[in-house]
Amino acid sequence: MNILSFFVIVPLAMLLLLFAVRNVAQIRTIMVVGASALVGLAAVLAVVFLQQRAASPEAMLLVADTVWYPSLNIHYAVGVDGISVLMLALAAIIVFTGVFSSWNMPREYFMWYCLLSIGVFGFFISIDLFTMFLFYEVALIPMYLLIGVWGTGRKEYSAMKLTLMLMAGSAFLLVGILGIYFTTGGSSMNMLELAKAHIPILHQYWIFPATFLGFGVLGALFPFHTWSPDGHASAPTAVSMLHAGVLMKLGGYGCFRVAISLMPEAAHELAWIFLILTGISVVYGALSAVVQTDLKYINAYSSVSHCGLVLFAILMLNQTAMTGAVMQMLSHGLMTALFFALIGLIYGRTHTRDIREMGGLMKIMPFASVCYVIAGLASLGLPGLSGFVAEMTVFVGAFQHSDTFHRVLTIAATCSIVATAVYILRTIGKILYGPVHNEHHLHLTDATWYERVSAVGLIIFITLMGMFPSVVSDIISQSLEPIIARLM
Repeated sequence: MNILSFFVIVPLAMLLLLFAVRNVAQIRTIMVVGASALVGLAAVLAVVFLQQRAASPEAMLLVADTVWYPSLNIHYAVGVDGISVLMLALAAIIVFTGVFSSWNMPREYFMWYCLLSIGVFGFFISIDLFTMFLFYEVALIPMYLLIGVWGTGRKEYSAMKLTLMLMAGSAFLLVGILGIYFTTGGSSMNMLELAKAHIPILHQYWIFPATFLGFGVLGALFPFHTWSPDGHASAPTAVSMLHAGVLMKLGGYGCFRVAISLMPEAAHELAWIFLILTGISVVYGALSAVVQTDLKYINAYSSVSHCGLVLFAILMLNQTAMTGAVMQMLSHGLMTALFFALIGLIYGRTHTRDIREMGGLMKIMPFASVCYVIAGLASLGLPGLSGFVAEMTVFVGAFQHSDTFHRVLTIAATCSIVATAVYILRTIGKILYGPVHNEHHLHLTDATWYERVSAVGLIIFITLMGMFPSVVSDIISQSLEPIIARLM
């Protein structure tokens, strides 16, 4: 059996095992063992991929194809390039750390968590458009119950808003996929074969916007981003981690893998429209985060800005910027998961997310506070951490365009760096330093062992990416070469 299928089989096995147990210790054992297996599987995949890539010139490796629905030429087709491998590793890390951030959640929660994981992993390994769309839907549907049942605040409203807006994006995406299928003769939905076929340019003009918009809604594309802050604010901690850390990356990955890769001519012609929208996302998200007082809303609007930067870089259509886009997906996935893990930790003890009601936590909860500072420094781009190398690569690639339009948009996007520094430093100053505003906070406990596992694991990978960026960028650059060749 192809190793890639195990990324779907392992969480499916976890889900089935959860049906058979009731004991809390057994539930936790299944989740920890399964999540650890996914991390180990990602490590094995990376080794196997690098070995095969050294011996093969093909961009997509470990390809397997099984007929699923012959009458419509739908196949269960899987394969990975370097970008897919990195996305699978990111998903495995966040699923693993999310388990420890959900330590006290009930069995039913973990069952939906496993189903969400199946959708995410299946999406990243799929090279058949229909299979990719199927796993995309599997990843979206559990969010409604995970937020609506186990969330906080206006959880029903947030869950419904998120689901309806993402389903609307799915409708655009389905139209785009069917357009690709029928305009290429209806002979295949395999993306490797579709890349060799040529979609007529007149059809690209309407298929490209449909697919980019469909995926872009999940990537918090302005003005379709409003589901994101409410969804993040109401979601349980691990769901916020998985949602912002991985699920939103499905949007950027899909735009890159489907819209840009399969319709390069339309991408060149229409990119300017979406560049304006993504530029607004970058600046608007950062400025909105500045005026928030709820910790989750601050991080949610920050995610709108950082994910907007991913789409912004993809639309620059050159190798440096697109490399930066993938690095930004990885960096943001890790640091926003760390943020949400720590926000959940703080909220679980203080029972508030309002930064005006907190202060002096550095003395009371030193471990959690130091971790929050590290996450903040990564977000504002401190050299040596992942955020710096990702954003620098994006902006260097964007500045490679010499025309006024691209330069002005790039300069505007860089202004988000200043806003990011404002809301990060303001938040750190208010909640970690200064006087304690609530005397009950003096008796708070610091992070437990399982919360420390989650935070330390994410910090390690944030630091490794910041210290050794060339390892990641080399894997990405080689995988981008065939796509860049089609864009030329």
